[in-house]
Amino acid sequence: MSLYDIALEIAINAHKNQFDKAGVDYIQHPLYVANLVSTDEEKCAALLHDVVEDSEYTLDDLTVKGIPQAVVTAVLILTKQQGVPYDDYLKKVKQNKIARAVKLADLQHNSDLSRLSNINEKDIKRQEKYKKAIEYLQ
Repeated sequence: MSLYDIALEIAINAHKNQFDKAGVDYIQHPLYVANLVSTDEEKCAALLHDVVEDSEYTLDDLTVKGIPQAVVTAVLILTKQQGVPYDDYLKKVKQNKIARAVKLADLQHNSDLSRLSNINEKDIKRQEKYKKAIEYLQ
Protein backbone atom coordinates (compact mmCIF):
# COMPACT_ATOMS: atom_id res chain seq x y z
CA MET A 1 0.00 0.00 0.00
CA SER A 2 1.42 3.38 -0.99
CA LEU A 3 1.80 6.27 1.43
CA TYR A 4 -0.98 8.09 -0.44
CA ASP A 5 -3.28 5.08 -0.07
CA ILE A 6 -2.57 4.86 3.67
CA ALA A 7 -3.31 8.57 4.13
CA LEU A 8 -6.46 8.28 2.00
CA GLU A 9 -7.73 5.33 4.03
CA ILE A 10 -7.17 7.25 7.28
CA ALA A 11 -8.90 10.36 5.88
CA ILE A 12 -11.90 8.38 4.62
CA ASN A 13 -12.32 6.71 8.01
CA ALA A 14 -11.80 9.97 9.93
CA HIS A 15 -14.29 11.98 7.88
CA LYS A 16 -16.97 9.29 7.57
CA ASN A 17 -20.42 10.86 8.04
CA GLN A 18 -18.97 14.40 8.02
CA PHE A 19 -20.21 17.09 5.64
CA ASP A 20 -18.94 20.52 4.64
CA LYS A 21 -20.88 23.80 4.79
CA ALA A 22 -22.51 22.98 1.44
CA GLY A 23 -23.63 19.54 2.60
CA VAL A 24 -21.05 17.68 0.50
CA ASP A 25 -19.21 14.63 1.91
CA TYR A 26 -16.28 16.19 3.77
CA ILE A 27 -13.72 13.80 2.24
CA GLN A 28 -14.12 15.77 -1.01
CA HIS A 29 -12.32 18.72 0.62
CA PRO A 30 -9.04 16.96 1.49
CA LEU A 31 -9.13 15.18 -1.88
CA TYR A 32 -9.45 18.53 -3.65
CA VAL A 33 -6.65 20.05 -1.57
CA ALA A 34 -4.41 17.04 -2.30
CA ASN A 35 -4.91 17.60 -6.03
CA LEU A 36 -3.65 21.19 -5.70
CA VAL A 37 -0.26 20.30 -4.16
CA SER A 38 2.78 18.66 -5.76
CA THR A 39 4.86 16.25 -3.71
CA ASP A 40 3.85 12.93 -2.16
CA GLU A 41 4.42 14.36 1.33
CA GLU A 42 2.27 17.40 0.54
CA LYS A 43 -0.50 15.19 -0.88
CA CYS A 44 -0.49 13.00 2.24
CA ALA A 45 -0.50 16.02 4.55
CA ALA A 46 -3.36 17.47 2.49
CA LEU A 47 -5.41 14.30 2.91
CA LEU A 48 -4.71 14.32 6.65
CA HIS A 49 -4.78 18.06 7.39
CA ASP A 50 -8.14 18.01 9.22
CA VAL A 51 -8.00 14.45 10.61
CA VAL A 52 -6.63 15.25 14.08
CA GLU A 53 -8.75 18.39 14.42
CA ASP A 54 -12.04 16.82 13.27
CA SER A 55 -11.89 13.18 14.42
CA GLU A 56 -10.66 10.82 17.11
CA TYR A 57 -7.35 10.22 15.30
CA THR A 58 -4.19 11.37 17.07
CA LEU A 59 -0.74 12.18 15.76
CA ASP A 60 0.46 8.94 17.35
CA ASP A 61 -2.17 7.05 15.34
CA LEU A 62 -0.74 8.54 12.15
CA THR A 63 2.77 7.49 13.13
CA VAL A 64 1.66 3.95 13.97
CA LYS A 65 -0.04 3.71 10.54
CA GLY A 66 3.31 4.50 8.89
CA ILE A 67 2.92 8.18 8.09
CA PRO A 68 6.43 9.76 7.90
CA GLN A 69 7.48 12.18 10.62
CA ALA A 70 7.71 15.11 8.17
CA VAL A 71 4.03 14.64 7.29
CA VAL A 72 2.99 14.13 10.93
CA THR A 73 4.83 17.35 11.82
CA ALA A 74 3.02 19.22 9.04
CA VAL A 75 -0.34 17.86 10.26
CA LEU A 76 0.55 19.00 13.80
CA ILE A 77 1.33 22.49 12.53
CA LEU A 78 -1.87 22.58 10.44
CA THR A 79 -4.03 21.47 13.37
CA LYS A 80 -5.43 24.57 15.06
CA GLN A 81 -4.71 24.67 18.78
CA GLN A 82 -7.25 26.22 21.10
CA GLY A 83 -6.13 29.61 22.41
CA VAL A 84 -3.50 30.18 19.70
CA PRO A 85 -4.15 33.43 17.79
CA TYR A 86 -4.67 32.95 14.04
CA ASP A 87 -1.65 35.14 13.18
CA ASP A 88 0.61 32.98 15.37
CA TYR A 89 -0.83 29.87 13.74
CA LEU A 90 -0.04 31.25 10.27
CA LYS A 91 3.53 32.13 11.31
CA LYS A 92 4.16 28.49 12.23
CA VAL A 93 2.54 27.27 9.03
CA LYS A 94 4.73 29.59 6.95
CA GLN A 95 7.90 28.12 8.49
CA ASN A 96 7.15 24.54 7.33
CA LYS A 97 7.35 23.87 3.58
CA ILE A 98 4.79 21.04 3.57
CA ALA A 99 2.33 22.80 5.90
CA ARG A 100 2.64 26.03 3.90
CA ALA A 101 1.86 24.33 0.57
CA VAL A 102 -1.11 22.47 2.05
CA LYS A 103 -2.49 25.55 3.82
CA LEU A 104 -2.31 27.63 0.65
CA ALA A 105 -4.28 24.94 -1.20
CA ASP A 106 -6.71 24.60 1.71
CA LEU A 107 -7.31 28.35 1.78
CA GLN A 108 -7.79 28.43 -1.98
CA HIS A 109 -10.49 25.77 -1.78
CA ASN A 110 -12.13 27.29 1.30
CA SER A 111 -12.21 30.73 -0.38
CA ASP A 112 -14.30 29.44 -3.28
CA LEU A 113 -17.75 30.78 -2.46
CA SER A 114 -19.22 29.14 -5.57
CA ARG A 115 -19.32 25.93 -3.48
CA LEU A 116 -22.09 27.47 -1.34
CA SER A 117 -25.69 27.84 -2.43
CA ASN A 118 -26.43 30.71 -0.04
CA ILE A 119 -23.71 33.24 0.71
CA ASN A 120 -24.05 35.43 3.78
CA GLU A 121 -21.99 38.16 5.45
CA LYS A 122 -20.14 35.60 7.57
CA ASP A 123 -19.02 33.76 4.43
CA ILE A 124 -17.75 36.98 2.86
CA LYS A 125 -15.81 37.93 6.01
CA ARG A 126 -14.30 34.44 6.16
CA GLN A 127 -13.28 34.73 2.50
CA GLU A 128 -11.59 38.09 3.21
CA LYS A 129 -9.71 36.53 6.14
CA TYR A 130 -8.56 33.66 3.94
CA LYS A 131 -7.41 36.01 1.16
CA LYS A 132 -5.23 37.90 3.65
CA ALA A 133 -3.81 34.59 4.88
CA ILE A 134 -2.99 33.56 1.29
CA GLU A 135 -1.17 36.85 0.72
CA TYR A 136 0.83 36.34 3.92
CA LEU A 137 1.79 32.74 3.11
CA GLN A 138 2.80 33.36 -0.53
